[in-house]
Amino acid sequence: MSETKSIFGIDAITAMFEGAKAQNRAAFLPYFMIGYPDYDESIESIAGMAAEGVDGFEIGIPFSDPLADGPVNQAAMQVALEKGITVKKCLEGVRALRARGVTQPMLLMGYFNPILAYGVETFVRDAAEAGADGLIVPDLPPDEAEEVSNACAKAGLGTVFFVAPTSNLERIKLVSSKATGFIYVLTVTGVTGVRREMPPDLKQFITGLRDYTDRPLVLGFGISTPEQARSMNEIMDGFIVGSALVRAGKDGAEPVRKLAGELRRALDS
Repeated sequence: MSETKSIFGIDAITAMFEGAKAQNRAAFLPYFMIGYPDYDESIESIAGMAAEGVDGFEIGIPFSDPLADGPVNQAAMQVALEKGITVKKCLEGVRALRARGVTQPMLLMGYFNPILAYGVETFVRDAAEAGADGLIVPDLPPDEAEEVSNACAKAGLGTVFFVAPTSNLERIKLVSSKATGFIYVLTVTGVTGVRREMPPDLKQFITGLRDYTDRPLVLGFGISTPEQARSMNEIMDGFIVGSALVRAGKDGAEPVRKLAGELRRALDS
């Protein structure tokens, strides 16, 4: 754990949202994968975004069958896997970023099979020791996540679960009761990817969620432009941009840093 990071885990995630709220804006958590287009460039991309003042990170662990990810992220994951990126290498990446002075919360986003193969308790322990603050497992619903949730609670890491426009009230209440980091709100049903427009009934859906939970709501799946980020700024606690940044990453760290900076500054407008 970096000595420059004074709080970690759930406390760091909570402080992130409180800090953004104090500035009358949503928190910006870019997604980027360890190992794309190669290990060194991915570390440079994340460090560059940190220097732009983003609020936190969703750090991707590549997997061979990423069901929730669209074509951009799938292709990037294949590149990372072909270059030998493993779960252990991703944890080394988090540790390297902390050593470089990155203090923003980092939530690891990975599918359950690699975590299971690594060993759930061992993975959560090693993730915490590397400097991660939370865990997002898109193919693990909250009613099947007891082992992961218990391990995260023991280590002080936040857990994140998903709701979609199709989620019923029972599911929304369950997610609210199990999430300790934030609730990941999907803009649409489907996979990740850049979308030209946000669904017209999205704001109504988010307003309805507020009636049933006081957890931070973070919007994902589809946001790609400063204009889209700005349009969601007043109603969300945070938002995630993934595919647009990964697409920029094929040309190295500088385009990633530039786009992240534009997205972050859009929230101040």
